[in-house]
Amino acid sequence: MPALIIFGRILFAVLFIYTGASKLVGIQATADFIASKVTVPTLLAPYASQLESLAGMSTPQLLAIGVGAFEVIAGLMIAVNFGARFFAILLVIFVMAATFYFHDFWSQTPADPKAIIDALKNLSLIGALFIIAGYGKGPRSVEPAYGDV
Repeated sequence: MPALIIFGRILFAVLFIYTGASKLVGIQATADFIASKVTVPTLLAPYASQLESLAGMSTPQLLAIGVGAFEVIAGLMIAVNFGARFFAILLVIFVMAATFYFHDFWSQTPADPKAIIDALKNLSLIGALFIIAGYGKGPRSVEPAYGDV
């Protein structure tokens, strides 16, 4: 059974690796999408402008690179089972934020079925990430793998 868990973990991580890599390949398209949905809070605007001048990129471009790199790294860490709990919790927060900002089906009139399905898929991803966070690295050698069976 542990081989199935490893295989499932790798297949699950492919989603984040692929979407992160696609964001990194199409940085400008991702940045445009981010710019259409997210605005920098007034409190953070001076820091964002300093960061923009330092990097020579706009804030949405920097966010696109950061998000893409984060998804690739988190996906790889879950796939190779290194820091799986930590990265699963980070991805839970990330997927919750992405669902709130990018799949806001509650504000659309009439409710878009595709947006609802995307939000439900993200809810399923959050559930799977909680399973990974709860399971962690897997059973320890001194603990029975599946309880007292």
